[in-house]
Amino acid sequence: MRHEERDDYQAWLWGEVLLIGLLGAALALFVAYPSLRNTYSLPQVRLVLDTAVTLAAAIVALLAGIRFSVDGRRLDLLLCGGFAAAAASTLAFSIAPLLGGQPLHRTEFWAGLGGRLFAATLIAAAPFTKRRVNARGRALGEMILAVAIVLALCWGIAQKAGSGLPPIAESDATQQPFQLMGALAIQAVLSLVAMVGWGLRFRARRNDLDRWLCLAATLALFAELHYVFTPLLSARYVSQGDFLRLLSYSVLLVGVWRAIRFAEFGRAVAEERARVAREIHDGLAQYLFAVSTHASRLESGGSLETILPQLKDAAAAAQQEARFAVLALSSAGGSAPFDSALRRYVDFLTADGQLEVDLEIQDGIRLAPDEQIEVFRIVQEGLANARKHAGARRAEVRIEERVGERFVTVVDDGSGFVEDEIAAGQGLKNMRARAASIGGGFRLVSKPGRGTALEVVLRA
Repeated sequence: MRHEERDDYQAWLWGEVLLIGLLGAALALFVAYPSLRNTYSLPQVRLVLDTAVTLAAAIVALLAGIRFSVDGRRLDLLLCGGFAAAAASTLAFSIAPLLGGQPLHRTEFWAGLGGRLFAATLIAAAPFTKRRVNARGRALGEMILAVAIVLALCWGIAQKAGSGLPPIAESDATQQPFQLMGALAIQAVLSLVAMVGWGLRFRARRNDLDRWLCLAATLALFAELHYVFTPLLSARYVSQGDFLRLLSYSVLLVGVWRAIRFAEFGRAVAEERARVAREIHDGLAQYLFAVSTHASRLESGGSLETILPQLKDAAAAAQQEARFAVLALSSAGGSAPFDSALRRYVDFLTADGQLEVDLEIQDGIRLAPDEQIEVFRIVQEGLANARKHAGARRAEVRIEERVGERFVTVVDDGSGFVEDEIAAGQGLKNMRARAASIGGGFRLVSKPGRGTALEVVLRA
C-alpha cells in the first residue's frame, strides 16, 4: 500500500469511527431516555420525505444501471435492482395509497416492508460480488423483472393474509408486534452487512464510490436502529429515523455524482493515452523502423557507402520527430503553454534558413487540451508539406478568432498542386481526420504555381 493511499484510508477510517461514535451516542441517549424518542404528527412532511427518498433511490438505480450497461459489473446490477426495489416499493405502498386521501392500511404497510427487506438484501450483497456479466441487456431486463415479481408477491401475500397480519400500533412502542420489530432488526443487520462490505471493498480497491456507499450504509444502519426503538406509526408520523434515511440517500447521490465525474475523467485519460499511442505510431515508430531496416542491411553485408547516409538521415529524422512529439504532448498535457511549444517547433524547423515562417497566435485565444495536440500536428503536417514537397520559401500560420469562431490557417508560397490529384494522399487524410476528431471543419485550396492554403474551423 502506497503512503498516500494509506493516509487516505486512515483518514476515512477515523472519520467513519467518529461518525459511528456520534450516531451511537445519540442512539444510546434515545434508548436511555424514552421521552426523547419523539414522533411528530406531520403527514405532509412524511409524504414529502417519502417522495424525496423515492426520487433519490430511482436516480441511484438509473445511474447504477447505466454503469452496469457500460462495465458489466454484477455489483452495479445488484445496486440497480436494490435501489429500484426501494424506489418502487416506497412509491407503490407508501405514497400511491395516500394520494386518494385514504389512510395507509396494514396490507400496504406489510407489503412495503417486504419490498424494503428485498431491496436491503440486494444492496447488502452487492459489495461481495466480483464477476462481470456478458449479456448486459438481458441481465438488466431480468433484474427489473425480478424486482417487479418480488414486489407483486409481497403485495399478493399481504393481501391474502389480510386481517391475519399484526396491526400497527398508533402510539406506544411497547405495543408494536414482534414481527415488526424482527423485520426492522433484520433490516438493520442488512445495513450493517452493507456498511462492512463497502468498507472492506474501499480498503482493498480505494474506489471513491465505495467510500460514499459505506457512509450511506452507516447512516441507513442508524436510521433502522431508530426505527427499532421508535414507534413506526402510520403515514401521518415522522421520526428521527426518517431524517437519517433521507440523509443517507442524499449522501448516495453525492457519491454517485462523484463517481460519474471520475468516470468522465477516466475516459479522458484513456482517450489521451490512445492519442499518445497514435502519435508514436504515426511518427517516431516509422523512423525507428527505417533505422532498424538500414542497420539490418549493414549487418547483411550491404554497401557502407550507400547505406550509411540513409541510416544517418533516418536517425536524424527520428530525433526530429521525437522532439516534435515532446513539444506536442507537453503542450496538450498542460506542462508547457501551447503557443510556446508551437513557437519552439517553428524555430527548430526554420533554423537552417530553408523556410521562413510567420507565426501569429491571437492574444487570449484558448484551445482545449485535445485541440492543442491535433492543431499542433495539423500545423506540423502543413509546414512539412510546404517545405518538402512544395518547395516553399515562406509560410504563414494564423490562429485567431473571427466573428465568434476560431480559425487555424496555414498558407505557403510553394508550387501548389491540382487538388483532385492529391485528394487521396495520406497526409491530407490525416489532417482531415485530426480536424474531425476535435469536431472541426477542414478546407484546403491549392493551385499549381500559386501556393496552398489550409484552414481548420474549430468547434464552438
